[in-house]
Amino acid sequence: MTAHTSFDVAHLANVELLTPKPDESRWFFEELLAMRVVAEEGDSVYLRTWDEYELYTIKLTGSDAAGVGRTSFRASSDEALERRVAAIEKAGLGEGWADGEVGTGRTFLFRDPDGHAMGIYYDTERYVAGDQDRPALKNQASRFPGRGVNARRLDHINYLAKDVEANGEFLATALGMRESERIRLDTGKFAAWWFHFSLKSYDVVYSDDWTKHGNRLHHIAFAPDTREDILKAADIFLENDIHIESGPHKHAINQTFFLYVWEPGGNRIEFAQAGARLLLDPDQPVVEWSEAERKKGQAWGMKTIETFHTHGTPVVDAPAH
Repeated sequence: MTAHTSFDVAHLANVELLTPKPDESRWFFEELLAMRVVAEEGDSVYLRTWDEYELYTIKLTGSDAAGVGRTSFRASSDEALERRVAAIEKAGLGEGWADGEVGTGRTFLFRDPDGHAMGIYYDTERYVAGDQDRPALKNQASRFPGRGVNARRLDHINYLAKDVEANGEFLATALGMRESERIRLDTGKFAAWWFHFSLKSYDVVYSDDWTKHGNRLHHIAFAPDTREDILKAADIFLENDIHIESGPHKHAINQTFFLYVWEPGGNRIEFAQAGARLLLDPDQPVVEWSEAERKKGQAWGMKTIETFHTHGTPVVDAPAH
């Protein structure tokens, strides 16, 4: 793959999650993750993590099935936005301009080859804390909530894809993402591919969808501050009857300390302490893992559980693999 060195995209900005249980899902994010509701429109509620500089982090929308709606990225400038739009249109997957959502400016809509809805914008409104959440330190967006999991920010998104290579190549070209790690199967195909926009080791991941259904979500991840926050989160979820799927443990790939749960609507949510690896080297070699290496399991030997390969949203029948 040709290296991409663009910094035209600043970061993953926000994600729309679909849920068939909107009230229960809202309780999960608002009460257990200590996120703040900033707006409600129709069947959607907009919530923000406590150190999010923009107005919102996730848009939670009532739907017949769980899954992912639109994922939005923020460009680093107006000029960068125009360059990315040109690259998307050249690939033939653009859908045109639309008004932005809560606090965001005009947004160019597009889809990846798998059909995942996406958007990119630059203009944004910064969150201004009020009396109830004004921070003691002026260099954070709002007051530390001091309850629940205290999710600080959105960390990354992992899509399920019918064709990992096609989707990864598209976003690398369209958004200038750079690859950090990947898994190559014995067949030569990629089972998963990790990409980043800046110094973080990953922001977007594509994983092979065994069902080949298309347009599905593997998970979104939030970052707390420490490993201890994730250990505490496991106890919080245990006490509140939230399904803990895997962890706490440490990934081999990108060395992330992790915990996976299913929120009440069925979407997989990860809590990731991902600061172990910063990619400071502008010529960072891509780390490739073989099928045999990945069969060894996670960093400390825990085997990857079966549902990690079969569960995604919307839920569809998984074929024998």
